[in-house]
Amino acid sequence: MKKTRIAALETLLVDRWCLVRITTEDGFTGVGEAGVHGWPVATAAMIDGLRGYLIGQDPDLIEHHGQRIMRSWHFSGSIIAGAVSAIDLALWDIKGKRLGVPVYELLGGKTRDSVRCYIHVAGDSVEALVADAFARRDEGFTALRFSPFQPDFHLRASYEEWAAEAERRVGAVWEAVRGDVDLCLELHRQMSPAESVALASRLRQFHPFFYEDPMLPDSPRIMGTVHAQSGLPVATGERFTSLFQFQDLFHHDGCAYARPDLCLCLGLTGGKKIAALAEAHHVKIVPHNPLSPISTAACVQLDACIPNFALQEYTGESESPKVDLVVRPLELKRGYLTVPDAPGMGIELRPDLLDRLPPAAAIPMAPLGRDNSVQDW
Repeated sequence: MKKTRIAALETLLVDRWCLVRITTEDGFTGVGEAGVHGWPVATAAMIDGLRGYLIGQDPDLIEHHGQRIMRSWHFSGSIIAGAVSAIDLALWDIKGKRLGVPVYELLGGKTRDSVRCYIHVAGDSVEALVADAFARRDEGFTALRFSPFQPDFHLRASYEEWAAEAERRVGAVWEAVRGDVDLCLELHRQMSPAESVALASRLRQFHPFFYEDPMLPDSPRIMGTVHAQSGLPVATGERFTSLFQFQDLFHHDGCAYARPDLCLCLGLTGGKKIAALAEAHHVKIVPHNPLSPISTAACVQLDACIPNFALQEYTGESESPKVDLVVRPLELKRGYLTVPDAPGMGIELRPDLLDRLPPAAAIPMAPLGRDNSVQDW
């Protein structure tokens, strides 16, 4: 195949997403997304700052470009990693399109034809939560994710108040759909290690599929202690930006399910490495994906080519603004996404998306507790 060069790079700020579109001299276009969705403007500025390096470069040198950017100067972090991830995805998209094959064919080929998804359910009341769980089950989903806590969790007055409420909410959903679906519990890092272990003793009776982010991910060693003492399969890793953070987590037996975000962990290049490292530790992969259809498409490419895939986070893409972003969304059938056979990542941005979608949303701020102290999401 004749060599080409990167001719153009542009960032697109729409809704809460930071997207990148890269075009080559021979007319191929690839799309990517950055996963620092709370700071889209800052991430776009980082990507724009790399334009001078990338224009004129060979788009095939994906690993080389990622290494060159991440190892320049002396600093790294989520903004840089998010920018590199978006660029990585766009370059893989271009490579697949230029070769006329899906990206997963370039990463070892398919290990499955469809991808099992879990869908989010919610409800301020127990009754509303159960009703949403019933609706999603009837759509064909066999795994449901929800928070054991009400949205005003950060205003809790006592451990017993919120733990009892969590037990009621999880128990009600379990009784309603038991035998039909797996329950995925999202703790959102809102507890201390001791609190998360204590709550787990009350929730084990409901046999959750995983117990996600039971504490802040700052200490893999303590996460390993929580994993061991909780008696539940911990899922974590969505905030990690490098292979080395996952290595430390696995060394301390900190999870049963790793949650790499391909828009943050250095793209498909980083995600494939993390999946291989996880496989060596008998850990399965549940890619983090609260973002746009671009992120979903990238996740499905990884899911399709690794042997240790478990579940795919999916938040629905049939309604605006997500349905307005791509020409043709990935096909969803009874809770499974079909692995596409189109070249690249299998999706295309709508040419008029900037006219159809709102600009980047304002940065959300952390909630405050009863005493005005900062709480975690």
